[in-house]
Amino acid sequence: MRTLLNLLWFFFSGVWLAIGYAVAGVILCLLIITIPFGVACFRLAGFVIWPFGRSLVPKPGAGAPSAVANVIWFVLVGLWMALAHLVLGLVLCLTIIGIPLGLGNFKLAAVAIAPLGKEIVPTSDPRAQLGAISF
Repeated sequence: MRTLLNLLWFFFSGVWLAIGYAVAGVILCLLIITIPFGVACFRLAGFVIWPFGRSLVPKPGAGAPSAVANVIWFVLVGLWMALAHLVLGLVLCLTIIGIPLGLGNFKLAAVAIAPLGKEIVPTSDPRAQLGAISF
């Protein structure tokens, strides 16, 4: 089932969202100070291509610097990518087949708002069972 959802996701959401994250990553890598945000964009682009079966968990040791960076992220990229996830999720929820994909987009909207200080792990990882955002 996970493979089927990932294939549907790839064609209806993943490619478009990954392109959006990659474009944002390239733009953010133009300035030296925003390179960490560009790297986060590329990491999220890989996550949105094939999200089912993976989970986003808090990174151990991430503290105040991640929180400050998430505020900057929200202004630079987070708000716009979250809106893209919400719009795409609403469009996908118009069909019965698209509802699981739309719900996945709604989960990713929360991820897009503050992704720094988190890491992507398989859902089989024990950390993924502790209240993380899972697909």
